[in-house]
Amino acid sequence: MRKFTPSSAGVSGRRDFLRRGAAAGATAAGITLFATQPRALADEAPEDDRLSGGDVAILRFLAAAELIESDLWQQYAELGCPQDTELEGLNGGSAPYISALQVLDPDMPQYIHDNTEDEISHATFLNQYLASKGASPVDLDRFRQLPSSRATGAQQINRLTNLTELTVDTSWWTRYRSRTENPDLDPSFQFPQAVPSLSAGKFPAIPRSDDDLGPQNHIQSIANTAGFHFAFIEQGGSSLYPALAQKVTSAEVLKILLSIGPVETSHFQTWHDKAGNAPAITDPSNPALVFPNLNAAPFGGEDFQANLIMPEPCPFLSPDLPVCSVIRPVPDKGAAMGAVQSLTADGLFIGQSREFMELLVTLAREADAARRELRG
Repeated sequence: MRKFTPSSAGVSGRRDFLRRGAAAGATAAGITLFATQPRALADEAPEDDRLSGGDVAILRFLAAAELIESDLWQQYAELGCPQDTELEGLNGGSAPYISALQVLDPDMPQYIHDNTEDEISHATFLNQYLASKGASPVDLDRFRQLPSSRATGAQQINRLTNLTELTVDTSWWTRYRSRTENPDLDPSFQFPQAVPSLSAGKFPAIPRSDDDLGPQNHIQSIANTAGFHFAFIEQGGSSLYPALAQKVTSAEVLKILLSIGPVETSHFQTWHDKAGNAPAITDPSNPALVFPNLNAAPFGGEDFQANLIMPEPCPFLSPDLPVCSVIRPVPDKGAAMGAVQSLTADGLFIGQSREFMELLVTLAREADAARRELRG
């Protein structure tokens, strides 16, 4: 089983961060981005094995997204999962945090472990597949500059993501319960938040230090935040893979997206179920954070009922067609940029460099510009 180190999600032998190609232009800070038009294939590759530039752009954006996911899940795993030898960097975990996660479900630690392993495997596979086709893999190691939690159990290494100031969009809860609205048909519709305060502030999803391990309702609020954040992250992948699959040219690349995407959906449904078990509490250390009883007024009803975790049938493709239970949204335009905007609004990149954000935007634009090509 592949072990995780901060650089192992890239290809072996550590390649330069995106081989230099045509410059994407200088930012206001004088930063030059690399390879706006990625080299899609080795010159000697058989024509049938060659990837289109659009396919490479899509795979590179997904590789970057999976590296980001691997980084955040590694932080959750260090503090909240079984401390075995299958994942590198586990130092004993945080017993109070694990206990609070288990209030949502006794199996939460094992699920965190397995979700982490899955995302690392996705990032590693996508980068090595790109390299096998002569295309440039994605290396984000130069951007590992954010600090770790100081809580017992966390590695003291630099990170890509920040899990201590999250603004978690919980509208996925009501979006998947709606029988009348689909954001593909009406992107402007605002779905209600399951936890309004969580979507309006900045809250930790991991203990920032051992000072966060009490009082009990404080560490439970952190675990509740994590539970809703898990589902937020994975519902994004559930939508992103089918959205980008509509643009690919290669049948093999389509197979990759259609094989990884359902795993993201499996993750989402698991976390959707567990978030519904978050106890109704107010954080005593920050009374602005309130986790409501989703089965009671003013919530309640089918839009909030905690055990409705399977997507309700909703309008699909056209309001003139019958409702259908589907992943939502799966836009055919702007999916990659939408993912970047969503993760940024979540607070994951607080403290990251301007160069990092410029790179993500460039990768997203390239992926969104991809078009399926017809081949003879």
